Amino acid sequence: MHEPVSGRLWPAALILAGALVLLSGGCAELDRNAHAEALAAPAGLKREPVATGPFVLTAFVRITRADQPLTVYIEGDGLAWVSRREPSADPTPRTAIGLALAAADPAANVVYLARPCQFTPMEWNPACGVPYWTGKRLAPEVITSMNEAVSHFVAQVPGQRIHLAGYSGGGAVAILIAARRHDVASIRTVAGNLDSEFVNQLHHVSPMPESGNPFNFARQVATIPQMHYSGADDKVVPPEVARRFVLAADSRCVHTRTVPGMTHNSDWGQLWPALLATMPGCTADQEKGSREAR
Repeated sequence: MHEPVSGRLWPAALILAGALVLLSGGCAELDRNAHAEALAAPAGLKREPVATGPFVLTAFVRITRADQPLTVYIEGDGLAWVSRREPSADPTPRTAIGLALAAADPAANVVYLARPCQFTPMEWNPACGVPYWTGKRLAPEVITSMNEAVSHFVAQVPGQRIHLAGYSGGGAVAILIAARRHDVASIRTVAGNLDSEFVNQLHHVSPMPESGNPFNFARQVATIPQMHYSGADDKVVPPEVARRFVLAADSRCVHTRTVPGMTHNSDWGQLWPALLATMPGCTADQEKGSREAR
């Protein structure tokens, strides 16, 4: 396992150059970035590029108290495919539900991490290519890059614990990062793909032999308090996925809730403040399945 190193902020001139690239990149790309800015700005989240390993990642950051914990939100797989057989040329999400969750969190220290190749000009990322948002989206080098970014922001709140939260495939990344760290206080996922092999089989799509499967790390992270939220009407990552993960963890610290009326792409950000009120914990009455969110 590689030791994490701090990310490096890119100079202002390069940030400006990247902005010009975004502006010249076409309406679709501009719209996705404009949507992200519209979500982030009212919450005081400011865009920062962070150089990590082979990837420059895009973050939106609000750190105001060095003496408070840090919550890190991880985006889903984004626009990975434009059809069942055709991958996208740019995985930047259209709606950025992970960013909506971060924007709804009133905590003093919040960081949102986009996945590799999302929101970041491809010119900054020579390593980017279709495999990194399809079959290799959970590859070891991807998790190493994301973990390095987490370490970069953790260094700004020295000695504090961190909370990880992930939407969809970002939930998978959260588990795989937690398996590498010793400072994670809790994990929350929303519509989290916690068993990528099972989900791929469910949808009759190709396996991902070059990617890690969070399901295989359920026991390794089982002592970390966790809450995994599923939408009752989610056909993409149905509640059974979280239930399987909870059973595999076999821990009083790992729980799941099924939220009525929610699909995979529902407005989870609107519900998030209420869901945040429940802090993951280790309880005597271990949950072996899902229960309705109140």
